Amino acid sequence: MILVVNKMDTVEKEELLPCIDVYRKEYDFAEIVPVSALRSVNTEELIGCILKYLPYGEPFYDEDTITDQPMRQIVAEMIREKALRCLRDEVPHGIAVVIDRYKDRTRADGKSITDIEATIICEKDSHKGIIIGKGGAMLKKIGSSARPDIEDLLEMQVNLQLWVKVKKDWRDSD
Repeated sequence: MILVVNKMDTVEKEELLPCIDVYRKEYDFAEIVPVSALRSVNTEELIGCILKYLPYGEPFYDEDTITDQPMRQIVAEMIREKALRCLRDEVPHGIAVVIDRYKDRTRADGKSITDIEATIICEKDSHKGIIIGKGGAMLKKIGSSARPDIEDLLEMQVNLQLWVKVKKDWRDSD
């Protein structure tokens, strides 16, 4: 076991050594590494120390795998991010995005397209109005800013449709 003592930059060296000694007497640590994460003092030493004790094993994922999340979840988070950026401080950050439909298809001209229907969930009727905006302008802005990023990710054209629903106290329910 490794003991990491953080915030060493907030105490004098003379105070740090007796503190470390107290822990050393309580347990036989393989390593004791004082660090200052804020100032990046001894962080490289800590990483080396951790790597020294980690067992070697086969990778869990292929080298080119960047996440274990399903594409639907990634797309939902991309839409949520764009919604929060467009809405800024107007709506509390208590919104969620649910992908209702995600279907790949081939158009008549042979090109691939993904149809995505997503619902932005908020807690209050007043938030719904803000998210939709006057004449649907805000919802269109959210969709228009999310679509290019989703198309870059999927490497194909995306037909994105957004809806807004109110679910009172959705964050407090199981």
